Amino acid sequence: MKDQPQRNTRRDFFARTSDGILGAALTHMLCHDFFGGTSALAAEPTLAKPATQYNLQPKQPHHAAKATSVIHLFMNGGPSQMDLFDPKPVLNRMDGKPYPGNVEEIGNSNNSAIGVMMGGRFKFARHGDSGMWMADVLPHTAKMCDEICLINSMWTDHPNHDNALYKIHSGRLFMGYPTFGAWSVYGLGSENQNLPAYVVLNDPLGPPKNGTRNWTSGFLPPIFQGTRFRPSGSPILNLKPQYEQPSAVTESARGLLNQLDEIHLKDRPHYPELDARIKTYSLAARMQMSAGEALDLTRENQRTLSMYGVGEKWTDSFGRRCLLARRLVERGVRFVQIFLEEQPWDSHADLAANHRGACQRTDKPVAGLLRDLQQRGLLDSTLVIWGGEFGRTPTTQKSVDGFSGRDHNMQAFTSWMAGGGIKGGTTYGTTDDFGHKAVGNPVSVHDFHATILHLLGLHHQKLFFERSGLEERLTGFEPPRVVKEILS
Repeated sequence: MKDQPQRNTRRDFFARTSDGILGAALTHMLCHDFFGGTSALAAEPTLAKPATQYNLQPKQPHHAAKATSVIHLFMNGGPSQMDLFDPKPVLNRMDGKPYPGNVEEIGNSNNSAIGVMMGGRFKFARHGDSGMWMADVLPHTAKMCDEICLINSMWTDHPNHDNALYKIHSGRLFMGYPTFGAWSVYGLGSENQNLPAYVVLNDPLGPPKNGTRNWTSGFLPPIFQGTRFRPSGSPILNLKPQYEQPSAVTESARGLLNQLDEIHLKDRPHYPELDARIKTYSLAARMQMSAGEALDLTRENQRTLSMYGVGEKWTDSFGRRCLLARRLVERGVRFVQIFLEEQPWDSHADLAANHRGACQRTDKPVAGLLRDLQQRGLLDSTLVIWGGEFGRTPTTQKSVDGFSGRDHNMQAFTSWMAGGGIKGGTTYGTTDDFGHKAVGNPVSVHDFHATILHLLGLHHQKLFFERSGLEERLTGFEPPRVVKEILS
């Protein structure tokens, strides 16, 4: 019996046609999901215009920079200016006497807690060729005074920790604004693409007051926020891969992941958090190749470790972080911040013991950092900043142990800078006879920030970010003053 010729019924035709349509649709989706489209397709879909892509590639400054990196040694809590850097003989003579003016001038809300005048708790002496005044609880820093510029006339806008911290870090009194570390890397990028541009070194004793808001990127893209390294143990978890594989396989896998990431991001152009997350994972992969060496303090010789106080009872923790900061800027990291725990300088009670303990922990490592940078030829290009969010009052404050500490003072405090275009051996600005208020060459927080940006080659007016129709700046809307008198 002969085979009957195969006939294509109408039902067969539409069945096969539907298979073809489904196949074409599947091919179309796979092309866009895995390959971002292909020119073989007759018509490409119109994708939304991608948002501005931000990265940490090095950028040209507005003018020639004196400093290429910053190490910010933040002294949480408010160190006392008249006890450490700004001796006041008149205040010392009035020790134990009532405040001679209206207590409202002190500027704190709880005037009933204001006690009597309190002279300096430590002995002062002049140091170096500059004859700079410094208290005896800072013997190591005193030896480096000819590299330091003391700014005794700093002032801020608020006597409470939270607001003053926001101000000194972001130039504003409220949360949600970018810190000056974030502004710095937004303006300049980083010289090392295998390490974070902005690194935060926390204290093993705990995070500082306001936590991560001290290094936030605010409304800037998240890629510019600080990257916190762990304070003890391995600074970065999971830095080493779980297993070794041929480099060609690793590179191939990373290449595929990058391609898939780009396709995923292309369809989500207005999602900066996604862009930051992708770049962070990419950075983490690159750090597996370079971060281990940068963070390995065993590569330092014993002389260097001793210079920072590493291995010593009081200075080991802060010394390790100062040494790590040097290793990071040496490798092109733009901005490094070192924090202490909650508020170690907040001396409402027993100021003498409080400040002596804080100096014991930090004095030798800070001086070691300056000396090490200087010996390696890095101090000229590294701006080192020391200071807190405000100062202390000339009067005592009532506390559980009587009157032995000082309250917050927003009207005057001391910060210092060294290296990176700063005129060493300089004392700038003056306060009144009690160290209570800045009276000569006052320096606002915005002036302070504008000066730091200037040293980095950034003009405070030209560094801005457009948001809601406004040009947002670190230094706000009122023009600040670059303190050129302290520049070399």
